[in-house]
Amino acid sequence: MQTRIALLQQSGLERPYSQSKPLKIVQAELGEPGPGEMRVRMAAAGLCHSDLSTINGDRPREMPIALGHEASAVVEAVGPHVTAFEPGDHIVLVFAGSCGQCTPCAEGRPSLCEPAFVAAGGGTLIGGDRRISVDGHAVNHHLGVSAFSERAIVAEASCVKIDKSVPLERAALLGCAVLTGVGAVLNSGELRVGQRAAVIGLGGVGLAGLLGAIAGGARQVIAVDLAQDKLDFARELGATHTINPTDDTAVEQVLEITDGGVDLAVELAGSVPALEFGWNITRRGGTCVTAGLPHPSKALSVPAAALSVSEKTLRGSYVGSCVPKRDIPRFADLMMQGRLPIEKLMTHTLSLDEINEGFERLAEGAAIRQVITFDQD
Repeated sequence: MQTRIALLQQSGLERPYSQSKPLKIVQAELGEPGPGEMRVRMAAAGLCHSDLSTINGDRPREMPIALGHEASAVVEAVGPHVTAFEPGDHIVLVFAGSCGQCTPCAEGRPSLCEPAFVAAGGGTLIGGDRRISVDGHAVNHHLGVSAFSERAIVAEASCVKIDKSVPLERAALLGCAVLTGVGAVLNSGELRVGQRAAVIGLGGVGLAGLLGAIAGGARQVIAVDLAQDKLDFARELGATHTINPTDDTAVEQVLEITDGGVDLAVELAGSVPALEFGWNITRRGGTCVTAGLPHPSKALSVPAAALSVSEKTLRGSYVGSCVPKRDIPRFADLMMQGRLPIEKLMTHTLSLDEINEGFERLAEGAAIRQVITFDQD
């Protein structure tokens, strides 16, 4: 079957992306779904900094690659041995699939699935195959999803069924921004009602984390970012305090506001200085979580004795430590109840042909979450 995809053939092109156009919209051939795979028709796909980091070269991937990892879709056809889905089902695609058999999956930590991690690095589906080609040449899948495509072949292990009452445009954000941000707060950070929390980095994932802290019942929610417009927006969403970390007294301000530091600091900026700030504002006995993805060459230095003396916990979070089949439906319910108003984070709606302009906007910091919508006729 023929479909249009956004193909990245070279990373690191100069900005503005609206002119250099790193993503080419091309016709591709989709193979038939293999065992445990499905063909899906994309409904909506979000533009994320993780995509941008592949475009700008911060997180190298094998080229050429059909980019995109945050999406909702409708099942169009199922391959052999698919029993949990049928044509017409509405789904959220998850960029960290789960084989259900490896040690992390057996321990209830599917976001750390070992075969899925290997497949993501190799540009294949979880079964090890590629189902996309352009002019007869194989194209790599992006994290098993390749969301910037009108249609895709995906493993059922990368899909979660949702109720058809959930708007597909909003549902796309459940697959990354909400799983990562809300999950980092509620799952990785184990936020308890009445605790003090800080969210560092107010992009789409960070603001989702902020909404998660509010929904989770934090008594204080401190929003931290360099941009005043994002701090103002965080106030509108319900942050109790806002801090610019470049202020010489920023750490002292947080310590004073919180009477000694936050119980939970969640870094979602993908920046080592942001993570250091989070560590410094965490109280003794508190937890600092990082779900950001800085450049692989960057390192964090923490005084070894501080870990013992302070009993602080420094924890990583991948996909918000989520169990997608459990968490996506519950986050969708919170969204539909108005307790996770993620629609407020959607600043732009685009067509697939406007994708390069969208990524330039994201690189400029002029958007929170942009969503490509696809014709569902």
